[in-house]
Amino acid sequence: MASLRDLRRRIKSIKSTQQITKAMHAVAAAKMRRAQEAVQFARPYSNRLRGVLGRVAVASSGVRHPLLAVREPKKVAYIIVTADRGLCGGFNSNVIRRASQELKGVTAELSLVTLGRKSRDFFLRRGYNIPKQYVGLGDDIKYGTAKEVAAFVIEKYSVEEYDAVYLVYSQFVNVLVQKPVMIKLLPAEPPAGEEKEGDAKNVPYIFEPSAEAVLAELLPKYIENAIYQGMLESKAGEQSARMTAMDSATKNASEMIDSLTLSMNRARQAQITKEISEIVGGAAALE
Repeated sequence: MASLRDLRRRIKSIKSTQQITKAMHAVAAAKMRRAQEAVQFARPYSNRLRGVLGRVAVASSGVRHPLLAVREPKKVAYIIVTADRGLCGGFNSNVIRRASQELKGVTAELSLVTLGRKSRDFFLRRGYNIPKQYVGLGDDIKYGTAKEVAAFVIEKYSVEEYDAVYLVYSQFVNVLVQKPVMIKLLPAEPPAGEEKEGDAKNVPYIFEPSAEAVLAELLPKYIENAIYQGMLESKAGEQSARMTAMDSATKNASEMIDSLTLSMNRARQAQITKEISEIVGGAAALE
């Protein structure tokens, strides 16, 4: 059995750790609320943009655009979004596992664009080609970062250095559930338009200045918004996972403290009993 001094030292150490996990839980909860609000505010715009692009794509089905060109996937790029830090349960490992599963079945030449230190470090150690990497993104996700990533992959796709581009991130479902997903960014596949009052194919659209110019404006915004939405979803999921992990750690620390306190009391009782026995034995020997 451990000595009283060792037990007291362990209890003190665990209490200090518990204070840290409590503080981290509170910070993560505050950041999670802000991140969740950002996701909820961004989703309506993203859905509306998808709908507009879908209707325009249907109405201008004969128009050609470089981002719509379908080629044999000889060179494929993946944009992988994770966190910069750990202590958030299985959040990072789930995204990396999903990305690794997708990469295993790819026979084409691979390139990765990593957003987050965890994904960069993991795939760098395994020798993947990473022409672009972003770390230290912080808690306030900037649209400029998504725009920069989109510009990079759009340029590479336009000059046929990439034949397909995919985005892997963790979709925020609720505080307890974050689902790793993969979506295809390029070649752009606009969603089918939804018309409540008639079929988009039968609605006359007037493009100004032209259908090509409208698509040239909408398609890059669609790619930028998809990446930005993925980053927002990932940040909300990260903070939710960290809040949950720190809450579990705090509860586990309480259980450990209770268990060690019980062991300490038993050790103290055994020590006192031993001392009393020695006193009684000594007194009996003197008689």
